[in-house]
Amino acid sequence: MKKLQLPFIFLILTALFAGCYYDSNEALFGKPDTNTVVCDTTVTNFVAQVKPILQSNCYSCHANAYAAGSGSGIKLENYADVKTYADNGKLMGSILHTSSYPMPKNGGSLSACDIKIIKSWITRGTLNN
Repeated sequence: MKKLQLPFIFLILTALFAGCYYDSNEALFGKPDTNTVVCDTTVTNFVAQVKPILQSNCYSCHANAYAAGSGSGIKLENYADVKTYADNGKLMGSILHTSSYPMPKNGGSLSACDIKIIKSWITRGTLNN
């Protein structure tokens, strides 16, 4: 009877320890590459893509309520105003930091993806969609 118990106990312990594998996803697959963020510009949309970028980065100065005081009168809250600055090249000049008024003011530039989205929207005709 003792001869049967020892292999049985060995088998149970082996199964227990072999089944307990606690490596993290990072240990198993490596760190995720943060430089490969997908930036989809196949379809650009003013309401869903461009406006949220402007809201997060520009409205603190260029919303209609603040534009006169802190935004040099430049309003970016509605489509018509944004289209005006997009069509005359001032919007891209500012966000690319190639104009005399780099934006966001006193800040770094927008993310590369945000710039691509706005540029794609302008290239596709600044549609009100």
